[in-house]
Amino acid sequence: MINNLGLIVLLLLVISFSIIYALQNYHYNSAKQYLQVRINSVSSVLTRYTQDSDVNFSAELRSTLENFSDKDKMELMAIDSKGRVLLASSGFPPSDNSEMPDYQSLMDGGEGYWVGRMNGEKMMAISVDISGISTEYNAIRVITSLRNIDNTLTGYMTLVAVCCIIIILLMLITGRYFVNSIVKPITAINESTKKFAKGDFKERIEKTTDDEIGDLCDSINNMAEALSSTEAMKNEFISSVSHELRTPLTAIKGWAETLLYDVDKETVHKGVGVIKNETDRLSEMVEELLDFSRMQSGKFSLHMEKMDLLAELGDAVLIYAEKARREQIRMIYREPQTLPFVIGDKNRIKQVFINIIDNAIKYSNKGGTITISADYVGNKIQVMVTDNGIGISKQDLPRVKTKFFKANQTRRGSGIGLAVADEIITMHGGTLQISSELGFGTSVVITLPTAMTTEQTAVTVEGD
Repeated sequence: MINNLGLIVLLLLVISFSIIYALQNYHYNSAKQYLQVRINSVSSVLTRYTQDSDVNFSAELRSTLENFSDKDKMELMAIDSKGRVLLASSGFPPSDNSEMPDYQSLMDGGEGYWVGRMNGEKMMAISVDISGISTEYNAIRVITSLRNIDNTLTGYMTLVAVCCIIIILLMLITGRYFVNSIVKPITAINESTKKFAKGDFKERIEKTTDDEIGDLCDSINNMAEALSSTEAMKNEFISSVSHELRTPLTAIKGWAETLLYDVDKETVHKGVGVIKNETDRLSEMVEELLDFSRMQSGKFSLHMEKMDLLAELGDAVLIYAEKARREQIRMIYREPQTLPFVIGDKNRIKQVFINIIDNAIKYSNKGGTITISADYVGNKIQVMVTDNGIGISKQDLPRVKTKFFKANQTRRGSGIGLAVADEIITMHGGTLQISSELGFGTSVVITLPTAMTTEQTAVTVEGD
């Protein structure tokens, strides 16, 4: 506000001085023109006198000065050949030592015009050469005070100054209001963002206006809401992962301590099996976390090649068939005879199938049914995994593919499996869609383009 006000004050000063200078020039030029007209009129009258040989020029000059009509406004003088004022309309010629810059300028070949101070008062004088019509006199001179004009200019200056002060006061008031309308919300935003930086996302910025600052407040509040939600999910994720890691580690540690003692062969076999299963479970979790970390850092890569999707889907079904049987869940695999090849990373595609089937088992109850099918639909391959398990609520369904989110905290899992799976399918140019109803089950549909479609797209792009 200070910088803007300084610029405005400077601009007002320039404008004010320009106005005063223009007004002064106008009034001074008007006064000069008036004096010029009056002295030229007198000069013309004197010229006519010289044309009549019977007229006494000196007497007529004296009479003209004595009867000068504007003697109350200006003084008319007659200057002899020696540069002395012999006659004046006021009847009181100035002293011999009085300066007459206009007369000196006229004698030097100049304009014969002067504006300056005399006896502390600003004056204007004009001299006209009459030496051509008189041998006794060199010039006539008219002089007047500029006091009235200066008083008028002073009034104008006062008016301009008052206008400038009013403008500055208005700028101060409006500027202060405008600055406060920006500074106060920004100060509130600054204080809130400091709290956000410390991890406190409870603060919300009060929206006081509907302008851009208000939109910024809304955006920051929405950001805080999203960060708060992400922070909560992250904390739940850490708690869930900690629990998921602790459970197999506890089992491994317990069986390892048991196997330290002399036990029978059957117990050893059972213990080693548990340790192997829990180790595999830990490996899967660590690999899932590593994949997520690679995605976040942009280092997640795929080894694309032509692959048989049915082979990878069949392997994933085979891996979980025994687990489903142990959980007393019926698994139905409707395998087609053949499907077109796809371009993809077979290990990553299998990882997606494993994740989806594992989730279906995880969120199904005993006696439930999981149906897996694959079809060729509209130049694309669709893989569908459907269960009649606990399902997902409408509120949670849009967020199930969000990182760290778990719809059901009572079931094991890190909450990033679906986020990783969705990213993998997206990188393959496909889609992963989830539909569900709480208490009735979930259906996951994976759609991937065939190798033929991918190659045609590549050719089209190269052709373009």
